[in-house]
Amino acid sequence: MKVLVKLGGSLLDGPESRHQLAVQLAAAANDTELAVVHGGGKQMTRYLSEHGIESRFVNGLRVTTPETLDAVLKVFAGSVNQELVASLNRGGVPAVGLSGIDALIAEAEQMDPALGAVGRVTKSNPRLLNLLTAYRYVPVVACVAGSREGEIFNVNADQMAVACAAAFGARHLIFLTDVEGVLDDHHRVCPVLTVSQSERWIEEGVATGGMQAKLNAATAALRAGVEQVRIAPGTAPNVLARILAGETIGTRVVLMEGHAA
Repeated sequence: MKVLVKLGGSLLDGPESRHQLAVQLAAAANDTELAVVHGGGKQMTRYLSEHGIESRFVNGLRVTTPETLDAVLKVFAGSVNQELVASLNRGGVPAVGLSGIDALIAEAEQMDPALGAVGRVTKSNPRLLNLLTAYRYVPVVACVAGSREGEIFNVNADQMAVACAAAFGARHLIFLTDVEGVLDDHHRVCPVLTVSQSERWIEEGVATGGMQAKLNAATAALRAGVEQVRIAPGTAPNVLARILAGETIGTRVVLMEGHAA
């Protein structure tokens, strides 16, 4: 069974949290063909601040100037990626650090000139992911994409995860985040959410910001053929094993009511 796990950057910001997740990923890799996609927005903002570079956002996307793009490579594809790879290696898993540029795992085009080098993934090429997982390596992919013209783009990590999961043929796409799941209008975790419900919650303003982006990503993944999508708290004990065992934790997003069983 193929599984893709997307890790939010905040979960990777401390060595203890990173180690705990690496232990869980190592256990999951024993029984699945596992790939990982990660972000690193918190680390990126800190790096830019330390270097006197202002972080500017438009509709939740970081405006990526040439100097910001240089930081993207240093932080996303550099320190965040390699620290996670090292933690996985420590857990006994042969991990391989990559970005979407490698073998054009993720091809992208510029989203909007006003955003600079922010890209939209147009195609994912899964051959390298398939090759590595077939030999029990765990590819760890940073949210940086490329083009056949040699361009480099900063891309949304959720969108990267969806593109890779669909092309890779993942049965499960699991978003591990710093929240408990998708909250309803009474601030309770919704265990199962249909695509139509999520679209209504977005329209009504129940799901906004980062959660809106995750629900849009979940919908895109389901429509692209991924069987199951879960949004769950990455800090919960043994969360990955519990999800893969079928336990109700976080929010499972489904195409329609008939898929909720």
